[in-house]
Amino acid sequence: MDWPSVLDIGVGAGVLLVGLGVFVAMIALARLFGRLRTTLDEVDRQIAGIGVPVGEALEHVEGISATADETLAKLGSAVGALESVAQSVSGTTSLVRDAVSPAIVNIGATLSGVSAGLRRLVTGKSPRDGSEELVHHGK
Repeated sequence: MDWPSVLDIGVGAGVLLVGLGVFVAMIALARLFGRLRTTLDEVDRQIAGIGVPVGEALEHVEGISATADETLAKLGSAVGALESVAQSVSGTTSLVRDAVSPAIVNIGATLSGVSAGLRRLVTGKSPRDGSEELVHHGK
């Protein structure tokens, strides 16, 4: 035996061992893909069973969302109407206050004048000079 023959036998045996290794790896990979396919089939079956209830729930949530959007739009318009009413009431209150305040001052001044006149008539006192004139007390 010479060295080139030994080298050829060694390379052949190495390639054979690499081929056997790849073959064993491919068998293991085929088993792995088989289990993966079984698992994915089970997941598909479970998703198919869950899909209908989830779809119905999502439709229900969509209906609730649409109702909530409509309600919020109605509330927005109601709040706008309430704001305009509040502004009108505020304006009306200001107008009434501006109209009534001078009248109240005038009424106060009139009552003050009438009470001073009555005091002078009854007691004979002038509110300005402080003199005490007796009118008719029967003495």
